[in-house]
Amino acid sequence: MSEAGGGRGCGCRVPQRASWSLVAATAALYLMLATTVCTAGAAPMSREEKQKLGNQVLEMFDHAYGNYMEHAYPADELMPLTCRGRVRGQEPSRGDVDDALGKFSLTLIDSLDTLVVLNKTKEFEDAVRKVLRDVNLDNDVVVSVFETNIRVLGGLLGGHSLAIMLKEKGEYMQWYNDELLQMAKQLGYKLLPAFNTTSGLPYPRINLKFGIRKPEARTGTETDTCTACAGTLILEFAALSRFTGATVFEEYARKALDFLWEKRQRSSNLVGVTINIHTGDWVRKDSGVGAGIDSYYEYLLKAYVLLGDDSFLERFNTHYDAIMRYISQPPLLLDVHIHKPMLNARTWMDALLAFFPGLQVLKGDIRPAIETHEMLYQVIKKHNFLPEAFTTDFRVHWAQHPLRPEFAESTYFLYKATGDPYYLEVGKTLIENLNKYARVPCGFAAMKDVRTGSHEDRMDSFFLAEMFKYLYLLFADKEDIIFDIEDYIFTTEAHLLPLWLSTTNRNISKKNTTSEYTELDDSNFDWTCPNTQILFPNDPLYAQSIREPLKNVVDKSCPRGIIRVREESFRSGAKPPLRARDFMATNPEHLEILKKMGAASSVDAEDGLRFMQEMIELSSQQQKEQQLPPRAVQIISHPFFGRVVLTAGPAQFGLDLSKHKETRGFVASSKPYNGCSELTNPEAVMGKIALIQRGQCMFAEKARNIQNAGAIGGIVIDDNEGSSSDTAPLFQMAGDGKDTDDIKIPMLFLFSKEGSIILDAIREHEQVEVLLSDKARDRAAILKGKRIPSYIINSNPEVENEDQPSSENDSQNQSAEQMLPLPQTVGLADQESPGNPLESPSEPPSPADSEEAAGFAPSEQISSPTETQETAGLDGECTDLDNQLQDQPETEEDPSPNVSWGTKAQPMDSILADWNEDIEAFEMMEKDEL
Repeated sequence: MSEAGGGRGCGCRVPQRASWSLVAATAALYLMLATTVCTAGAAPMSREEKQKLGNQVLEMFDHAYGNYMEHAYPADELMPLTCRGRVRGQEPSRGDVDDALGKFSLTLIDSLDTLVVLNKTKEFEDAVRKVLRDVNLDNDVVVSVFETNIRVLGGLLGGHSLAIMLKEKGEYMQWYNDELLQMAKQLGYKLLPAFNTTSGLPYPRINLKFGIRKPEARTGTETDTCTACAGTLILEFAALSRFTGATVFEEYARKALDFLWEKRQRSSNLVGVTINIHTGDWVRKDSGVGAGIDSYYEYLLKAYVLLGDDSFLERFNTHYDAIMRYISQPPLLLDVHIHKPMLNARTWMDALLAFFPGLQVLKGDIRPAIETHEMLYQVIKKHNFLPEAFTTDFRVHWAQHPLRPEFAESTYFLYKATGDPYYLEVGKTLIENLNKYARVPCGFAAMKDVRTGSHEDRMDSFFLAEMFKYLYLLFADKEDIIFDIEDYIFTTEAHLLPLWLSTTNRNISKKNTTSEYTELDDSNFDWTCPNTQILFPNDPLYAQSIREPLKNVVDKSCPRGIIRVREESFRSGAKPPLRARDFMATNPEHLEILKKMGAASSVDAEDGLRFMQEMIELSSQQQKEQQLPPRAVQIISHPFFGRVVLTAGPAQFGLDLSKHKETRGFVASSKPYNGCSELTNPEAVMGKIALIQRGQCMFAEKARNIQNAGAIGGIVIDDNEGSSSDTAPLFQMAGDGKDTDDIKIPMLFLFSKEGSIILDAIREHEQVEVLLSDKARDRAAILKGKRIPSYIINSNPEVENEDQPSSENDSQNQSAEQMLPLPQTVGLADQESPGNPLESPSEPPSPADSEEAAGFAPSEQISSPTETQETAGLDGECTDLDNQLQDQPETEEDPSPNVSWGTKAQPMDSILADWNEDIEAFEMMEKDEL
């Protein structure tokens, strides 16, 4: 179907989703609850009020467009605070933002088809004449290929599409002879050199006059581009080919899409944000539906709608299934890592994902579209506009708002799909906020900070191209528009392309690469888009029932009247409701209470809403604005000597190991092992690092109990047998919703497999000393002054001058040299650098290293007692380990030691590469780049 809500089939079956995260499950339970709580239905809006609001949109457009033409034209954009035009090179550079400006009257071209939609046909005719007379596309300026395609090429094609429509009607544009199309073709040829790469992905920038790579071009050295930049070309380029018969444009755009599809991550079917245009390697491996990827997904579905090629639909459905499986956590849409999609890559969302509910309407998946849209609207109601980025607990992450239109776009499509007057009220709010907070004497100014209401001297061209178009269409009836909008599809810049292009000039050679790379589930494709009359179960309040539980998701409050009734009920003897902080999934009574929360009773519903709000709050505390990096547990006692490093998850409370010195001590198991009550063996954990098992109470409660017993630190070991950091995302321990400042000791989390290494070491050696730190420490620093086998630190400059021991000690120390075999989840501390031990080595390990990793130590000898004692005497605090080593009973060398954790070892490069993937994911969280 067209975006406007027509009847073209588009394979819209909703794929089955996988299990959800805590936030997703929370929102899901919200939607089960009765809608008798906090309800407020939207009354139908009269035609007179809709006309009034439509006229208000027209006046607002006139204010913006008129000031651009008066104060800025022929410049690319208006600077509404200083009432002048923004000309590239004459204003201070804004970095990549300026790559959209090419000295080609950008705002005028971007506004062409908006003039027709708003029934300003005379102004449209005048604007076309100005474009033909004044615009030069041969400027010596470097521009973004992506922005120039969607704004300028799309604007020219949209203008041409409506110019020929008006000419056919016989009143306007009778003089027009495809001049805009000829300009579009000229621009298309200027963009083609960008595709001169081995992959077929275009360079991100090009010089309009000199192309790529020439010295005077000042571009062509880039290696990376965003997925959306390379994957948002097919509509404009295919339309240009279909309009002109020149197939080269569509061919290049298809090749770029084919390459992106081929390079998707095969196990997750997701794509990353940034890709190398020469090698096809993913540079940024986080994946979402916002900035950097957004319109790639959009253009796959719309390419099917416009061109009728089934391969585009199959690809979109495959990606969509992955999005709903991993990224969608209703009502949130959170970026994940493409190789480990269960690992969130961000704890914030960017404003560009607001387009996605509209795309879901086109897909036919209405319910999640309503959920996400409502969440976004609640954020807008809190801040007046949608911040450029906001956290999972709806705080401002980036405070700017450049008057983006994506939310208005989704509002329009949801209204077309549901007919719910609620979305008219949403549109009315957008109009009021724009006039109240963004309107200035010379146009509309972007918000520099939505919290303070400060302005930025900026009015982007997309504001006129999209915002006023969608707002006007939202309130317009069919007779208010001079053509049938359902005969067109919107590009990502809201330019209009006619659907009849699907049957025009179809001589493009197409290679269906989809089925070569994946086995597709046909069940994803056996439905076409349903008619809006049967989208809902014959319930005019369907959309409202989905929205209602999310009404207070941002401020987490309901009217006090309902809460007061509930409070009075359990003051009179009723049982208090279940609170999120008390909930235990292993408690059958709690599970039964949870089931009853979906009942029709208003009391049960209110209890459920409160419980879910508390649960979301607890969940949000697990996802701080900045994710904490992984930590290290390093075993430093005999016979490990710092060589065994375990990847540990951090805690959001207690001593921060990145800001304080590491914690060192022997380990001891707590009793009870779950640590959920006062310890019965405080003497055993006093001054030691307590081992406790996950489960049965909150992490913070465990920490308090072991701290009260005198422990200097804590290691929580997962109770899920067999879990490992190899296969699960790193775990971050959250607080209990209360103040955790009283917890002063460091707390780390180990999965079961890593934890068993420490437990087995205790059984084998009784005394096990570990180091808790932000990263593994250099062994020379840890063991300085101690008598240890020289091979442990033989490459460290601090100890490499020690003399080699005499041969008479060989047999005495042979058993001490035998290292316990390392299991697959153990890393070795780097022997040459005190840096991060989890980073991949630059070279493969040597054969000796491999032998050590497998548990077979080379036949090196320990330092002689006399010489080491001299060193110890100088140091003054060294512990002499020589006697301890010699006291160990001699044993025959056994290639298969009888230890419970096995002898198989994973190659070091594989171990470190896998851990490095986790590190990359956490580092990506810290990148504040859209």
